[in-house]
Amino acid sequence: MSKGNAAVKPIVLVGALAALIAGSPASAMNWARSWAVSPQAPTPSGGRFPGSPTFHDQTLRQIVRLSGGGSKVRVRFTNEYGAAPVQVGAAHLALAAEGGSIRPGSDHVLTFGGKPTAVILAGAPLLSDAVDMKAAPLASLAISLYLPGQVDACTCHATAMQAGYLAEGDATGAASLPGAKPLQQRAMISAVEVASDGPAKTIVAFGDSITDGVGSTPNANHRWPDLLADRLIKRGGPAVYVANEGISGNRVLGDGAGVSALARFDRDVLATPGLAYVIVFEGINDIGIGYAAKDGPMAKFMPAGAGPPPTAEDLIAGYRQMIARVHERGAKIYGATIAPYEGAAYASPEGDRVREAVNHWIRTGHAFDGVLDFDAAMRDPKHPARIRDGFHAGDHLHGSDAGYHAVADSIDLKLFQ
Repeated sequence: MSKGNAAVKPIVLVGALAALIAGSPASAMNWARSWAVSPQAPTPSGGRFPGSPTFHDQTLRQIVRLSGGGSKVRVRFTNEYGAAPVQVGAAHLALAAEGGSIRPGSDHVLTFGGKPTAVILAGAPLLSDAVDMKAAPLASLAISLYLPGQVDACTCHATAMQAGYLAEGDATGAASLPGAKPLQQRAMISAVEVASDGPAKTIVAFGDSITDGVGSTPNANHRWPDLLADRLIKRGGPAVYVANEGISGNRVLGDGAGVSALARFDRDVLATPGLAYVIVFEGINDIGIGYAAKDGPMAKFMPAGAGPPPTAEDLIAGYRQMIARVHERGAKIYGATIAPYEGAAYASPEGDRVREAVNHWIRTGHAFDGVLDFDAAMRDPKHPARIRDGFHAGDHLHGSDAGYHAVADSIDLKLFQ
């Protein structure tokens, strides 16, 4: 064989391989993230949030509501904060019915590389194979995961706002789970992705507990990203999905409840299939915790060695980092003004001045591709430093169902074409 022939063959093989990939059915599908929660490290119990659970020889059944439908579905499992590999004994996907039951005839076995079992490596996610499943917009799915071994470090999401179920043994294919115990967190799952033949775009709602839905009615899908998804479905037209990547207690500039927004941004935002838009609604915990009285009720939440309270310029620099990274992906990023918080446990006049300065920059700085004025949607017109009565959950910080409706209704859907 001549040197010339030897040089040509790899090029031919690479070209043939590229043609095969380009022509494969999987590549022709348009994948988008239709449901999501952000993974968190195991945590002890604190306040309204229970500690991270452990599992052994148990089935976890969790109910999720899609923001949009498709013809194929896959599930992203997670062990990203695990200290050891996790054995998956079985996993199923079905349409959800009442009380943790599944609809007859809708059950699908999930596989991983064609096999019904798998290992989720420590520090890693695990994506299931796609299943052929006609999933309608706003459909509720039941994800059942059997963990035969011991799981001591659960990669969970502390705020579920949705009932989950924990059964003994392998009950992944069971039509109902009588005697199941409640599962209070999202455990070992982080996303559901769907595919269709038409174009699909994903909005990532990126924020803290107000995005996570704290204060809304449990099991009702009344978080503001859920309500935005409702509006987008009613509008019709090409599919636009909503992935909720809020973490209760999260901050832009510091770790605490979840790693900082900047630290998790690549995983929770930039790695999103179908990413087209990002809504950033975060910063109140940086301000509230940073300026809270050192001997007040929020003192225990102040990280040791956190440094001085953040200035408006500090937060703006963090937003600019997000903006640059999203623009590199060719997506759009919208800034949401920070809602009022006078009367909250960590409210302070100094912190509110920073909030006002940040909001002024969001509105007038022209760095974001658009502005969502959540501050204006929630504030009391007669007392702008406070959330309007009836719009908060009694703590002057988190929204009520009515407050989250006001936020979702204030969004101009023309921003998502």
